[in-house]
Amino acid sequence: MSSDSAPSLSPQAMANGNDHSMTTTAEKKADVAVDFIDNPDHVPADANIPDNYVSYTLKNQKSLPPVTWDNFTEELNWLHVFILGFTPVLGFIGAYFTHLRWETAVWSVVYYYITGLGITAGYHRLWAHRSYNASRPLQYALALAGAGAVEGSIRWWARGHRAHHRYTDTDLDPYNAHKGLLWSHIGWMIVKPRRKPGVADVSDLSKNEIVRWQHRHYLKLVFIMGVVFPTVVAGLGWGDWKGGYVYAGLLRLVFVHHSTFCVNSLAHWLGEAPFDDKHTPRDHLVTALVTIGEGYHNFHHQFPMDYRNAIKWYQYDPTKWFIWACKKVGLATHLKTFPDNEVRKGQLTMQLKRLRETQELLSWPSDNSHLPVISWESYQTQAKTRPLICIAGFIHDVADFLDEHPGGRHLLMKNIGRDATTAFFGGVYDHSNAAHNLLAMKRVGILHGGAPHGLEDKMIPPSQRLRVARYNEIGASGYSSAAMSDGEGLLG
Repeated sequence: MSSDSAPSLSPQAMANGNDHSMTTTAEKKADVAVDFIDNPDHVPADANIPDNYVSYTLKNQKSLPPVTWDNFTEELNWLHVFILGFTPVLGFIGAYFTHLRWETAVWSVVYYYITGLGITAGYHRLWAHRSYNASRPLQYALALAGAGAVEGSIRWWARGHRAHHRYTDTDLDPYNAHKGLLWSHIGWMIVKPRRKPGVADVSDLSKNEIVRWQHRHYLKLVFIMGVVFPTVVAGLGWGDWKGGYVYAGLLRLVFVHHSTFCVNSLAHWLGEAPFDDKHTPRDHLVTALVTIGEGYHNFHHQFPMDYRNAIKWYQYDPTKWFIWACKKVGLATHLKTFPDNEVRKGQLTMQLKRLRETQELLSWPSDNSHLPVISWESYQTQAKTRPLICIAGFIHDVADFLDEHPGGRHLLMKNIGRDATTAFFGGVYDHSNAAHNLLAMKRVGILHGGAPHGLEDKMIPPSQRLRVARYNEIGASGYSSAAMSDGEGLLG
């Protein structure tokens, strides 16, 4: 497997192992700020992939053997196991022997948010999705903060995340949610991947001098921002060197790690899909709370170029607020938002889908094309032996409702064999929508010639005037006049 197929959290691997091109002529050319469209020598990594790349790759790319108890130890990425396992153990042991001062507690939370925003506002929304433009000072600040989160260089992180979005829920997705909550949370990092992740182009990042700077010096930046800086602040600030190391350094790092990991796991498992349910991403407040605002993940996967995760003012998204504040002070520009009209279409589509599911659980009147069409004379004849009433061109059997009618049995009995349209629609009583819906369930036939002119709207019960129909059902309504025929038949 290549370095891309076995991504590493180690600082050295992240700084050097995944990008040989960073030291090639291509990098030197990239030092010139040239748009890649204007650079005829530039070939994006995904420029020549076939149209059926996903299916072809899954079919032809050989994956590693399944992990079993026999090969388990050989298939673990022991460096990742050490980093992700040793840090919390050392942190909790240190906490047992180290008094937590309130100043250190506050600083730990503050630095958690600083380094967390380095990932959410920097690695994720700025560099992986290019959802806004950042000034050089802001880019340097986010690059340093992101290094303090110890989650890989910008380039390494963004490459994996772009692959995740392009190949969501497939085996080319590095953290495929279909492999389980534990796998998408941490398993994909501690177990060697079974196959190489799907191709994703990051040439735009290779041309960014700040991204290259961070990638080149990542090992030193991790040590300084992940350990030294939080310790020094607590030590020089209020004399708590040990507490700064344990709480603001080690334990803060554990929380930042699992906060970010929840975006890959919890955000694909907990919550609802208000914009699209094609893939696993979900929206939920709990996920937003533990990921610094990245919990409205269904929206994000539908509109990844939008700088927001939460679109409503009351939804928790401090990353969005941070980017917005940076814009106000001139540190960020060109904040991208997806057209509101299209966002609302996505919401409406899911609302209609849920309504359709509810609609299919209900019982509805017989389709008109299945009802017999009879003449007025035949209707009157059959009404002599059963309680049939004609309303709006439909013949109804009210046998089971005679004794239930709120107005009394006599009002129904006097209209048997007659046309009671006028009486039903306000002549005697202007019946409710519920009454009209119930009446439609008692249809047994259609009167030849239909309803008198002007009653077309009364032929359709209120519950069916706004029915949810699939595109291939439109135009196939049973209320078409084509359902009428000249033949006679017995009422069902």
